[in-house]
Amino acid sequence: MARKYSSGAAKKVARALHKRKKGTLKSGRSGKTVKSRKQAIAIGLSEARKEGKKVPAKKSAKKARKTKKTKKTTRSKS
Repeated sequence: MARKYSSGAAKKVARALHKRKKGTLKSGRSGKTVKSRKQAIAIGLSEARKEGKKVPAKKSAKKARKTKKTKKTTRSKS
């Protein structure tokens, strides 16, 4: 089975976690210091995605891609 994440993506995540530990990792627009480990991982993966590294699509993006199946209504002839 192939790897889900490339080694380049893993390096980006590791870098983000180190920056978080030092207290220098900032989040998007607001520029607030990131305190959550999960948020640091998300930032690392986001940066890897932007660079074109092998990273699976976000869960929210997967849900949007799926289309709803419409039920076929059966009418009884009587």
